[in-house]
Amino acid sequence: MPMAGFWSAMGNMNIIAVIIAGTAGSVLGALPLYYLGTVFDEKRLYALTEKYGKYLLIKPSDITNATHWFNKHGKAVVFFGRMIPAIRSLISIPAGMNRMPMLPFLVLTTLGSAIWTILLAYAGYVLGANYEQMAEFIAPISKGVAVVVGLVLVVVAFLQIRSVFFDKK
Repeated sequence: MPMAGFWSAMGNMNIIAVIIAGTAGSVLGALPLYYLGTVFDEKRLYALTEKYGKYLLIKPSDITNATHWFNKHGKAVVFFGRMIPAIRSLISIPAGMNRMPMLPFLVLTTLGSAIWTILLAYAGYVLGANYEQMAEFIAPISKGVAVVVGLVLVVVAFLQIRSVFFDKK
């Protein structure tokens, strides 16, 4: 979203279209997780995440945390959770598990996602509008980071070579 906002500031995209598309994508992306929650109970979801979680980038504790948030805060977490990066996707699962009615789920998901999308797109838009000033500020920092990364790589390579050729075990 920030990159789309950046491109909007540069005149390559329409900011309103970016916000609409981003919100629609968030809502459509929430639906499969909602339906996953309606199909699987907690026990099966835990088993699924224990077996395939590393491929799906989901841990059993993620399901536990999202379920805890939903049980503690109810439907409101569907709205506010859309603005919390660690919760935004996973909150759809306990909403489905608790059979939250589809219309409130869609309304709260759309509103929360729209706010988050607007914030991210606007941040990119502001960055794009101030590109020259940001480039001046970032250039010396990025050179410093490149030097530090280069030094770390040299040290790691040296330690690897030393351990292979000189350490006798």
